[in-house]
Amino acid sequence: MERPGAIVPEAIVIGCSKGGFNALKLLLGALDPRLPQTVLVCCHTASGAGVLSGLLASHSALPVIDAVERQPAAAGIIHVAPGGYHLLLEHDRHFALSVDEPVCFSRPSIDVLFGSAADAYHAGLIGVVLTGANRDGADGLAQIRAHGGIAVVQAPAGAEAATMPQAALDIAGADHCLPLEQIAPLLNRLCLT
Repeated sequence: MERPGAIVPEAIVIGCSKGGFNALKLLLGALDPRLPQTVLVCCHTASGAGVLSGLLASHSALPVIDAVERQPAAAGIIHVAPGGYHLLLEHDRHFALSVDEPVCFSRPSIDVLFGSAADAYHAGLIGVVLTGANRDGADGLAQIRAHGGIAVVQAPAGAEAATMPQAALDIAGADHCLPLEQIAPLLNRLCLT
């Protein structure tokens, strides 16, 4: 349910792991091409630079690119965390890449991206946790909610790997817990109305 009087979100952050590529294809392919928000994606993958963004671009009406150090987070573009680096958003909403230790055995880490995005966007952020086999993203989603942002979680029963969305629900809770195919329509409503 939409919150009355809520501000229009400025950005969406999406995190996933096992089964994430198929989930992202479906979700990103159903996003309205008129979305003016910045979209940030962190998917645990061993792929090299440009591989995941290139694959996802063929399924999205919005442009999909790898996030680059010191690049601004641009509106209407899907920015993908490059493999092997943590992606952070600075307070000026430019990207920073880090090779710090993995978080939840992962680099890039969803928690790292979600936490830094929450600090940059506060209540203007939507966090989305999809399928995955570990608990990465749960703490970051809790930070998004603590800053007044909106938390969306894929219903664990329909996820290829239920561990990640279930951990998000257990630790952060959710404003919306939906089957995968209902998440993009919700984002379109929240972002375009």
